[in-house]
Amino acid sequence: MAESDALPLYLQVKRRLMDRIAAGDLSPGDRAPTERALVEQTGASRMTVNRALRELADEGVITRIQGAGSFVAEPKSASDLLTLHNIADEIAGRRRRHSADVLRLARTRLSADEAARMRLERGAEAFHSILVHREDGTPIQLEDRLVNPASAPDYLTQDFTRRTPNAYLTACAPASAVEHVVEAGGADAQTAERLAIAPGAPCLIAWRRTWTGGAVASLARLTHPADRYRLTAGRPPVGDAAPL
Repeated sequence: MAESDALPLYLQVKRRLMDRIAAGDLSPGDRAPTERALVEQTGASRMTVNRALRELADEGVITRIQGAGSFVAEPKSASDLLTLHNIADEIAGRRRRHSADVLRLARTRLSADEAARMRLERGAEAFHSILVHREDGTPIQLEDRLVNPASAPDYLTQDFTRRTPNAYLTACAPASAVEHVVEAGGADAQTAERLAIAPGAPCLIAWRRTWTGGAVASLARLTHPADRYRLTAGRPPVGDAAPL
């Protein structure tokens, strides 16, 4: 295979298919190569190929139909859930001032749960950043992010008081796929202190996972005070711009 030997074999299989889709060799609705064909083409085991196809299906790149095979999925609109936005641009759009406090920027070793979410081996090294984003001085988001060093090797050298992690990653590791999961929760003591809210205060928590070239590039936990922030999805019809 032409992919770097540094990548796990299942990621090489995933990237092989994603490169073919990006190049136009496979279009939405086309049948993807079978497991048997991929085993023959890549030399990977059937178990490895199955994992690659299963993850591509989980990411919405292909659709697997029992008894029929795998097919390239139709691309989804970015407005299906949440737009991958830069919070600094969002704040500037309200004519407010963005600032950020960098609380942590260091290497870390992934726990079993973190490694599973990042699709890396347990104990693998990742970059870890924690920031508080402010709007006109008021904390509105606590960003706790893990970054794959292979996707952004210079991450730890950045000044995130001047440029957000989102803006940097968008430039150096553009997302090929994005997943958002939104949940409600109460602020623990540390979160409450960082966001200047009362312990137990309601929060909106958005988990954001991005992929680049078939590999997970970043996993972020974005916590917002519920009384200072709202998450939206979709857009009104043209001509109807009235806020909810």
